[in-house]
Amino acid sequence: MLVGLLSWAPVAHAQTDEIQVYDAEITAPGRINLTWHNNFTPAGRARAVIPGGVVPEHALNGVPEFAYGVTEWFEAGTYLPIYTLTRDGRLQFDGVKLRALFVSPHAHERRLFYGVNFELGYNAPHWATSRFAGEIRPIVGVHLGRVDLIANPILETDFNGFGKLDFAPAARAAYALSERFAVALEHYADFGPLERFLPHSERSQTLFAVLDYGESGDGIEFGVGRGLTRGTDSLVVKLILMHDF
Repeated sequence: MLVGLLSWAPVAHAQTDEIQVYDAEITAPGRINLTWHNNFTPAGRARAVIPGGVVPEHALNGVPEFAYGVTEWFEAGTYLPIYTLTRDGRLQFDGVKLRALFVSPHAHERRLFYGVNFELGYNAPHWATSRFAGEIRPIVGVHLGRVDLIANPILETDFNGFGKLDFAPAARAAYALSERFAVALEHYADFGPLERFLPHSERSQTLFAVLDYGESGDGIEFGVGRGLTRGTDSLVVKLILMHDF
């Protein structure tokens, strides 16, 4: 199975449906969680990244994510439907994804926590260059009192060769203001294929300032991101709403 996973390659996306750093927290066994992702680009690229693709500027991308806690260390989920509200007001269906998340149980109680997430997705032609794509997302983090440091060294693929695996790391540094509120800085990047990284100016890099609220199975995450390279949208706003059933 490992050989099959590592024979993946990158896929060029028009936009992204999920802007989030995974922290190894999962839904309790037997419970269902709904996480609703929405990302809006007030100022960004005025041309589609792929032929016939979504123009990033003034587009809203999002997806409802449904997760089920299978055990204390395994969560299964689906993203359905991935959608875009384009700059001219058209609603488009972009695809669907399945995922399996394996973590160290009770991550919030551990100093060092870790996990790995696997995803398999189907993409509409205007959303990505490949109809099928996948992701391997390792999770490693540490709790240092009120401070959390988390890294997700993500590998993306369209199943076409090890050397073309796309390296798209994400990282988060958070500070807990109280039991309910936290502030964070998050960095998202796309360096391109492992066999040859893109030139610095062509890499995607965005830095987000984030405010989190969480209480009794409900959560809100709001962030404003600034693009750091010319290959990145200048300004992106994200809103994530979470609820356990």
